[in-house]
Amino acid sequence: MSNFTIIKFITCVSGLCLLIPNSNLDTRIYIKNTPIDQPLTRLSPAQVKQQATDITVKILSTEFLGSGILLKKNGNIYTILTNAHVLEAGQRPYNIETPDRKIHKAKVSKKMKFGKYDLAMLEFSSSTIYAVANIGTQSKIGDKVFIAGFPADESENTVQQFTFTTARIVLVLEKALERGYQIGYTNKLEKGMSGGPLLNENGQLIGVNGMHAYPLWDVPSVFIDGTPADEKLHQQIVRLNWAIAIDKLKPSP
Repeated sequence: MSNFTIIKFITCVSGLCLLIPNSNLDTRIYIKNTPIDQPLTRLSPAQVKQQATDITVKILSTEFLGSGILLKKNGNIYTILTNAHVLEAGQRPYNIETPDRKIHKAKVSKKMKFGKYDLAMLEFSSSTIYAVANIGTQSKIGDKVFIAGFPADESENTVQQFTFTTARIVLVLEKALERGYQIGYTNKLEKGMSGGPLLNENGQLIGVNGMHAYPLWDVPSVFIDGTPADEKLHQQIVRLNWAIAIDKLKPSP
């Protein structure tokens, strides 16, 4: 199994250019990428929205916890990718509500080790055929991106309808922030949308949403290795919403 190649990004935002050193990753996930020689087709926003609708699920415990992504299928077993903090908000047993509104009993998958990354997996069994994500490998500043999920209204204790928004990537950090966040974008990420997909214009999954802008406590931004970001970069980070980059996870051969 070949090692993933780490590419250095030079990030330029508002006159600030950043070249952040590589960091070691211990994350492993076995997924199927689009073949390199297969041409990619740019989809219309409506087509991307349909793909997002087909692969985005609700994570449930005794109540709604957050969103998730239909990642892969092996026989009758489906794997769901979400944020670890989504599962931490509730207790087992967990359930998955698929796009057809069926409820499936789910168990936590222990096959993958995500280390410090804010990721987790669930599995459920079904004979129904569901769409699964098509995995992308690249994201860069200026790219149009789409996020999807199910916002939660805590004041009314309700879950809103499926939400899909369009915006652009503003920052791509090679060295992840705490819990693995690397892709900063301007799409509005609401509570309940954590664990949902970040898609590119080809409808490919390039990230997992999970950290919203303007946190309640404006603590200094810290990288996953424990080093702090400087104040100028911190002020940019807190103004963006963040996803964990899917291309930092190791695909199957």
